[in-house]
Amino acid sequence: MMVKSKQEIITQDIALKIKHQLYKPGDYLPSENQLAELYGAARNTVRKSLGDLTDLGLIQKIKGKGSLVLDSSRYAFPVAGITSFKELNETLGMKAKTEVLRLEEIEQLPANIKVEQVDADKFIFLERLRLINDQPKVLDRDYLLSPPVNFLPMEEAQNSIYAYLEDKLGFVISYATKEITVRKVDDYIASKLKLEADRRAVLVSSKTYLEDARLFEITESYHHPDDFSFFDFARRRKI
Repeated sequence: MMVKSKQEIITQDIALKIKHQLYKPGDYLPSENQLAELYGAARNTVRKSLGDLTDLGLIQKIKGKGSLVLDSSRYAFPVAGITSFKELNETLGMKAKTEVLRLEEIEQLPANIKVEQVDADKFIFLERLRLINDQPKVLDRDYLLSPPVNFLPMEEAQNSIYAYLEDKLGFVISYATKEITVRKVDDYIASKLKLEADRRAVLVSSKTYLEDARLFEITESYHHPDDFSFFDFARRRKI
C-alpha cells in the first residue's frame, strides 16, 4: 500500500471536515499559517492542498480574505482534471463501492467509439458499476489499449486502474480530452442505473494519454442524471 503524502492527508482531512460541515458553506478556512501549524506541515504543502481543494470545487480562494468554503451538498465530479473514482471517494467521503461487471479482452472497439488512429493489437474491456450509499450512480466502460496495457488483474480492476498503472507499472498519466453529452440509453444501461421515464443518462466520454502522448485509455461513463453535477472553474484571462 502506498503511503499518503502530507499533501494528500491534509487535502482529505479538510475535505471530510467540509463534507461533515465542520467548515460550512460561507465559512473561511484557517489561514495558511494556521493550517501549517495545525498539520505540522510546510506552508507550501498547505498551499498545494488548498489548490487540490479548489480543483475539487470545495473552496474558492478570495484575494485578501482567504479560502471560502463552497456549497458541496451534491456529489460533483471534476471535468477538467484526471482523477480516479477511488481518489474522489477517499477525498470526498462518498461511501462508494465498485462492482466489476465484465473484464475481458476484445479485438475491436465498438462501432460507436470513433478514434482516428489506434495503435493496439487488442483491448482490455472493463465494465464497472459505481454505487454510492448502495444506489447505482455511474456505469463505467473502459477500453485499455494493449499495448501499452497488456494485462489487468481482477483485484486491480476492483480497486483502482490508475493506482495499478502508476504505482506498479510506472506509467506517467499526463492528460485527457473529454466530451459531455446527454444520451438515451439501451435497456441494459437503464436497468443497471435504475433509470425510468425517457431513460436518458449523462455520458462523459474521454480519451486519456501518457506523458509521451500515447493514447492508452478510452472511457465511456454513464451517469445517473438525478444526483450528479459536473463542474469546472473558468477564469478570465486577457489575451
